Amino acid sequence: MITYYKLLDMLNRKGISKMELKKAIGCGSNTLAALSKNEYVNMKTIDKICDFLNCQPGDIMEHEKDNS
Repeated sequence: MITYYKLLDMLNRKGISKMELKKAIGCGSNTLAALSKNEYVNMKTIDKICDFLNCQPGDIMEHEKDNS
């Protein structure tokens, strides 16, 4: 499972709100909700986030083994 806690942590450390991120990358509320719930978001969105934050995908997301 892909988790985005690193993204949320980075936003917090940089003082960027989710709404600022939403506006900067031009995504919808559903995309923000998906990120918050560790659900699938497309790679285009990940690319936009990385461009905005000047980071690599591994800086904002992580794979965790699903133990179900």
